[in-house]
Amino acid sequence: MTLDPSKSIAGLKGALRYVRAYRDHVFVVKLGGDVLSDPHSLDTVAGQLALLSSLSIRLVVVHGGGTQASAIARRLGQEPEMIAGRRVTDDAALEVTKMVYRGLLNTDLVAAFRRHGVQATGLSGVDGDLITAHRRLPLRVVDDAGVERTVDYGHVGDIDKVDPRILDTLLSARFVPVVSSLAGDADGNVYNVNADTVAESLAIALKAQKLIFLTGAPGVLRDRNDPSTLVAFADPDDLAELMASGALAGGMRPKVEACIRAATGGVDRTHIIDGRAPDALLLEAFTGSGCGTMIVGRKEKATYLGVDLAD
Repeated sequence: MTLDPSKSIAGLKGALRYVRAYRDHVFVVKLGGDVLSDPHSLDTVAGQLALLSSLSIRLVVVHGGGTQASAIARRLGQEPEMIAGRRVTDDAALEVTKMVYRGLLNTDLVAAFRRHGVQATGLSGVDGDLITAHRRLPLRVVDDAGVERTVDYGHVGDIDKVDPRILDTLLSARFVPVVSSLAGDADGNVYNVNADTVAESLAIALKAQKLIFLTGAPGVLRDRNDPSTLVAFADPDDLAELMASGALAGGMRPKVEACIRAATGGVDRTHIIDGRAPDALLLEAFTGSGCGTMIVGRKEKATYLGVDLAD
């Protein structure tokens, strides 16, 4: 198949206004388990992020790794405990989490960036007092058997504050921080923190222009079994009905909620896209049509649509 050079040039010209708008701004990108577990997807995403970095976009990459932590735990003879969709992190599970998040996955991600000529550096929320958290209090939940009970989730943390100075230092030196979803407290305790929440909190603290979730889904769907029902653009009011109806189930709901909090907390635009789709990140960033779901606050929606809020 012969490429049409005129179309390539037209594409470059069309992307120019986005390049100008994004230069020296911060994008926080959260990589989901579907991307981390597939070497091909990870490599292609790293290549797209390398291109963004070459355009002077300041990147912060966030990851968890629950699926990989569960696999390693089983190899060590430990069966992961999940209650109401949430992981119980006891002493043994915390050790596995630290090994997998900060060790295995973080190193693999930094290596993927190095393969594409990007100077990345791995860290967690414990480094440089980046993320301070406290141990989550026991919760009343309805378990998978439909029984309501009190659950202690162990070393699971809820974020108290973010100190972004270490990220500012790295970004100013043109490094790409790769942050695993662990946090600490003043007593030296380490906590397992939801990676979506980490990404949202860092995006707000850094006043990021974009918060992007790379997932295994095409975006927000009105019918999660029908990709043609993709919601391409929404604000919090638009999503309230979907959440009330139960359409946002499983791991999608916390991502949407994180996007809403970020969009109302000062982040210009938030995105949920399929990180496995070819060039999905570039299409979402550099084309008007995009390829996933963009969630914005009311003010940014008015700017995007050219609407006067006084009307």
